[in-house]
Amino acid sequence: MGILFTRMFSSLFGNKEARILVLGLDNAGKTTILYRLQMGEVVSTIPTIGFNVETVQYNNIKFQVWDLGGQTSIRPYWRCYFPNTQAVIYVVDSSDTDRIGIAKEEFHAILEEEELKGAVVLIFANKQDLPGALDDAAVTEALELHKIKSRQWAIFKTCAVKGEGLFEGLDWLSNTLKSGSG
Repeated sequence: MGILFTRMFSSLFGNKEARILVLGLDNAGKTTILYRLQMGEVVSTIPTIGFNVETVQYNNIKFQVWDLGGQTSIRPYWRCYFPNTQAVIYVVDSSDTDRIGIAKEEFHAILEEEELKGAVVLIFANKQDLPGALDDAAVTEALELHKIKSRQWAIFKTCAVKGEGLFEGLDWLSNTLKSGSG
């Protein structure tokens, strides 16, 4: 059950409980990322209708990851999951340049939510292995990340199917949450 993932969070969080939402448009790779982290392998996924939640427990640590469906009809319900969230992992399909504007609009709407104002934000510029994928600098520009002044955020290039960039992003996230800033 994701031994590396479990060990990393047990050593970095101590007795802290963390609630993390994984958000993004449909087909961005949210569920693939969740199960890659939890099981250390890629599993076949179907579009998430509703949510997936995984709890990793180790030495009195409870780490909850909520993966919410990203279809247009489901996005209005995201706010039901916002209370008590310490971090948001926003996943962007870097190769879906046709919908990067929609991804930006949804992202900034999330940032404006009162219940998420204290949450730190990790952006995964996913699907870096696909042709025409925007790099992290291009995704940063497209999402207008420079406008974020009131919270800590970071962006990492990832490829969920290969597992690339995921743990680097989670290292940043766990260190940020551990230090209590954000």
